This record gives sequence, C-alpha cells and structure tokens, in this order.
Amino acid sequence: MRRFTDYFILLAVLAAMVLLFGTMRDSFFSAATLGSVANRIPALALVATGMTLVMITGGIDLSVGSLLGFCGAAVGVMMADWQWGLALALLASMALGSLVGGTTGAVSVKLRLPSFIVSLGMLEIARGLAFLTTNSQTKYIGVSIESLGAPIAGLVLSPAFLISVLVVIAGQVLLSHFSLGRYWIAVGANRDAALISGVPVDRPRILAHALLGALTGLAAVFNCSRLGSADPNAGVGFELSAIAAVVVGGTSLMGGRGSVVKSFMGVLIIATLEAGLVQVGASEPMKRVVTGSVIVIAVLADTWRHRMAGGPVALFRRFFPTSSKSNPS
Repeated sequence: MRRFTDYFILLAVLAAMVLLFGTMRDSFFSAATLGSVANRIPALALVATGMTLVMITGGIDLSVGSLLGFCGAAVGVMMADWQWGLALALLASMALGSLVGGTTGAVSVKLRLPSFIVSLGMLEIARGLAFLTTNSQTKYIGVSIESLGAPIAGLVLSPAFLISVLVVIAGQVLLSHFSLGRYWIAVGANRDAALISGVPVDRPRILAHALLGALTGLAAVFNCSRLGSADPNAGVGFELSAIAAVVVGGTSLMGGRGSVVKSFMGVLIIATLEAGLVQVGASEPMKRVVTGSVIVIAVLADTWRHRMAGGPVALFRRFFPTSSKSNPS
C-alpha cells in the first residue's frame, strides 16, 4: 500500500506543477514545451537510472556532469574528425564512460574512501580531459547524429526518448527481479550484515558505478544529438539535476532503498520544473535557488520516511534474514 502511495504522491506533485505553470503561462501546454521537456528527459533519465543504482548501495557520484562532457567530446572527435559511424561512436562512448565510472567505484570501494570525495576529484579530471580532447573547441557533428534526438515522423517523441524509457524498464527489472539488484539493496542497507550473510560486497558496488558510467556515456551521445555538436562545457551542473531527480523519486541517500521507476518520475518532475521556470522567465540564479530548495525538501522527506519505516536495516532483514527461531529440543 505504501508503495502505491509514493507513486500517487509523485503523480500529484507532477500534476500540480503542470497546472501551476499552465495557469501562469498559456504557452506551457503547447507542443513546443512538450517537445522541450521530452528532449531534456532522455539524457537525464539515463544518468538518473545509473545514479539510483549507485545511491542504493550507499554511494554517490558527483562526476557524471563532467563525464558527460568528456564522453561527448570524445564522440565529437570520433565522428567529426575520425569519421566514425554513429553506432561505433555510441559503443565507444559507453565503454569510455564505463571505464571512468568503474575506476571511480574501484578506487572508492577498494581503498575505503568516501565516494563523493573520489568522484569530486574525477569531476575535475573528466572536465579537464573534455577540454584537452577537443582543444577547448566545439566539435560540430551535424545530421549524422541529430536524427537520434529528432522526433519520429508523426510523433513528438524521439528515438532517444524511447530508448531511455526502455533503459528505465530494464533497470527496474534488474533491481527488482535479479540477484544483483538484491545485492545492491543489501549492501546499501547494512554492509557488515551483508558481508556476514555471504553477500558479495565490493563487486556489486563497483559494477553499479561502471553501469552509471556506461549510461552517462550513452547520455552524452543523446546530448550531442540534441545539440548537433559536442561542447566540452556540456553537463555543467548536470549531476545536481540527476541527484535531485533520484532523491525526489524517493531513493535514500543512506542507501538500501530506491526505485528506478520512481527516479524516472523524479526526472519528469525536475524536467517540468526547469521548463516551467524558463517559461515564466525565471533568472538562472533563481532557477538554482528553486532546484536547491527542491533537493533540501526531498532530503527532509526522505529522512522522515526513513525514520517512519524503521531504517534500511529492516529492509535488509526482509530480503536476507540472518537468524531463525530454534526448535525446542
């Protein structure tokens, strides 16, 4: 029952925002606004999916914005300078993102360092590599990549949007119906208890970071398709939008609880919020204030839910009971 309550609350928030901005600006209900929101969603949905998996394990990755810029820069060089095809450049971008994300995870997990510190360092490294890759210039790719982000004939939605929805579904299935998903939940809920129970601890966490990196690499391709070019400045502040979407979707910052589908609903809320603020003419500083306030409110709500639910330890015991009542002799 509580699970459906969470979905209802998220839908109610989304509907309230749409009505609010629609009341303030009639143009908010136009096809142009819908297309703008739909084009914003794919990259953010992919990164939010991967971020959900990382945060469920109790980690976080602040480098995804810079990694998106680095992978996008690599795609620009591969397609504009080396004349690679879209499919090959896409696979290479995902592999590059997976390598960087896996490295962040391995350093954090193996050296027992806070993931936000390691990813903060990777944020600077990836941004520097983005500028070095393109010599601080924008790489214009053109029509060879724009088709991925352009609406399908007769539809408002693009192939990138449809692919992102399929990835969200796959992520939720992986989290809910496979052993790896339960390992992520168990490790995030209580690492020591998971270790005692024989649950793999390190490899699932590293894999979650690697998957986040791969999805960020794919998101970089989608971002390039939307712009028709690769900009080394792309993705600045993108990590804040991704984390905000995941937290709004109810994933716990303390680990052990989360849903990819709810994170996608958080993406819809954040994308609608950003589009609405643009429609009403909010300045960039004001948009930052509003987005930051949403994150704080979502964290407060998450803390309240965490205390009411008895904490992630209860969730761990639900999936991995460690003790049983002994039979009387």
